[in-house]
Amino acid sequence: MIVIRKSEERGHSEKGWLNSYHTFSFADYHDTEQMGFRSLRVLNEDVVAAGKGFGAHGHRDMEIISYVVSGRLGHKDSMGHQEVLNPNEVQVMSAGTGVVHSEFNASESEPVHFLQIWIEPAKKNLPSSYQQVAFDPIEKAGRWKLLVAPEPSKGVAGVHQDASVAVATVPAGEQLSYELLPKRHAWVQVLSGGISLNGQEMKRGDAAAISNLRQLTVKANEQDASEVLLFDLA
Repeated sequence: MIVIRKSEERGHSEKGWLNSYHTFSFADYHDTEQMGFRSLRVLNEDVVAAGKGFGAHGHRDMEIISYVVSGRLGHKDSMGHQEVLNPNEVQVMSAGTGVVHSEFNASESEPVHFLQIWIEPAKKNLPSSYQQVAFDPIEKAGRWKLLVAPEPSKGVAGVHQDASVAVATVPAGEQLSYELLPKRHAWVQVLSGGISLNGQEMKRGDAAAISNLRQLTVKANEQDASEVLLFDLA
């Protein structure tokens, strides 16, 4: 079964310096029908104006993943990390027992466009930690590049949950398959371009919740390459 979540159905917040779309209930957007999918709790698509950002704030007991589509995202936290996240990098902050951090546009002239993703951990009160992994964009060209998995490895960040995240850039008119193991679920998020997912049309910003299927086929439209995130969830 595939359930499409259209881009325009998401919660929307416009604050001048921040243009944000909320796939699931978050901040002032609350929908009892959209509280998450499996362990995926938050999926925000944010565009932050040059020189602006989120001030210091706290989190705990959450796996927080950031993925930059364009621009540069600055990060500071109470664990002592001060980093900049670029496209073709993934950041995972395990909030665990508690962490304070700030996120801001690292550019004074260009906006930053990124996804903020929260996954509920399998256990609470874990030690807080930070990971940032870069990869060559060729690794996602026409194939799935694993970004996040339950166990960290070379080029892959770890999360404290039975969940993985992969990204692919599918060339125009071409297709890519993914096989789900029995009793697994998936969430597909279109970052750019347009695709068909098992024959169902999706545009940029659209998403799909998938259950009780084994084979997924992502085909990019004939006009543009498409970048897609895929979550494989218990």
